Amino acid sequence: MKFKRRVFLETGHLDIAPLIDVIFLLLIFFMLTSSFIFQPGIKINLPKALTSEVIQRENLIIVITEDSSMYINERLINDDELLSRLKIASHDSKPILIKADRKAPLGRVVEIWDLCRSEGIQKVNIATTEKR
Repeated sequence: MKFKRRVFLETGHLDIAPLIDVIFLLLIFFMLTSSFIFQPGIKINLPKALTSEVIQRENLIIVITEDSSMYINERLINDDELLSRLKIASHDSKPILIKADRKAPLGRVVEIWDLCRSEGIQKVNIATTEKR
């Protein structure tokens, strides 16, 4: 006797509605738990450069705005305060990062760079954005 083998192939049906629900709930969870705290700061437009590098060390950041105002830690400073902060940074061997606006006078940037060098700070960097 020869028996016929009957093979039934059932095509599977994947219901994606639960998958969409789970993804939607995860999206809501991550949106609610992430913090959207905007840090107040000083608005400057950094110059663009092709050879910029990411600096990983903690720096003393000096911000120079378009109208030659100077800020350290978002606090407006004058030349005497800058000089005293540079002396402290030279004792701590902290590198300096100058964030100068694109329209800031070059003479002001060079003046601050010269003050850093006169205080014995050898690591002075200028912040840029990546040119695209």
